[in-house]
Amino acid sequence: MSERRDLPEKETVGFIGLGIMGRPMARNVLAAGFALVVYDLMPEPVNELVNAGASAVTSPAEVAASADVVLLCLPDSPDVEAAMSGPQGLLAGTRQGQIVVDMSTISPVTARALSEKAAAQGVILLDAPVSGGQVGAANGTLSIMVGGDAAALDRVRPILAAMGKTILHLGDSGAGQVAKACNQLVIAVTIEAVAEAMVLAAKAGVDPAKVRAALLGGYANSRVLDGHGERFLERNFTPGFRTRLQYKDLNIAMDAGRAYGAPLPAGALVHQLYAAMMARGDGDLDHSALVTLLEELAGQSIA
Repeated sequence: MSERRDLPEKETVGFIGLGIMGRPMARNVLAAGFALVVYDLMPEPVNELVNAGASAVTSPAEVAASADVVLLCLPDSPDVEAAMSGPQGLLAGTRQGQIVVDMSTISPVTARALSEKAAAQGVILLDAPVSGGQVGAANGTLSIMVGGDAAALDRVRPILAAMGKTILHLGDSGAGQVAKACNQLVIAVTIEAVAEAMVLAAKAGVDPAKVRAALLGGYANSRVLDGHGERFLERNFTPGFRTRLQYKDLNIAMDAGRAYGAPLPAGALVHQLYAAMMARGDGDLDHSALVTLLEELAGQSIA
């Protein structure tokens, strides 16, 4: 492994994972003036980024060899492990002192193990999951929760600022993933609570839209009540964040609860409700579609 070369004023950024979140995040990095090298298993988003001015390579190892800082945005822990440690993984092409920023949502246990593996090769791995959904990714307004070396975060902060307006250092390796698990618990449980409330209103013969308006003016107000409550009423379940990803994230939260001895009773209930959504074949609907399961159980639609 060679020594890291001196960095130019603006680093060359590698980006692996151009899905529903990664694609707009990568575009924002490119728009901020960074040279961009991309890799994804699917050719369509790669071609889109190349047409916008990025360069493409054929493996994660080539991304690492071509870039100063590498970002990942992948679906789950096994995908990140493969991108990092596979035969043509990042660690086959990284340099001493290189920084890799994993913006995926994965297990904090996995994040800590991968950080140790990267450190053994002289590579700094930050875990930096995001919140804000597809809209936040497109608008560059994500909240980015970072675990790992603070000095490394300072170095990559200008790159992260192209994608997010809130960048917080949470602590050592894995802390960002713990924060994201907490975030997903709050969102999922709140979606379920808002769905319950609006179904109850409809079942009792009260207009759910008016109940929502009343709640928005009081202490029950929340971004979920506002945004997802509107989705409930409009029957708009076009995915901004898919049910299958919410289910995956709750799997992570449940695993973290077991690993660290934290009981998550409400999270466990909502986890099972999302499991029922998956069993119904609704994994590609927006996670707000949980309301349809509550409607089915109550025998009452809210709209």
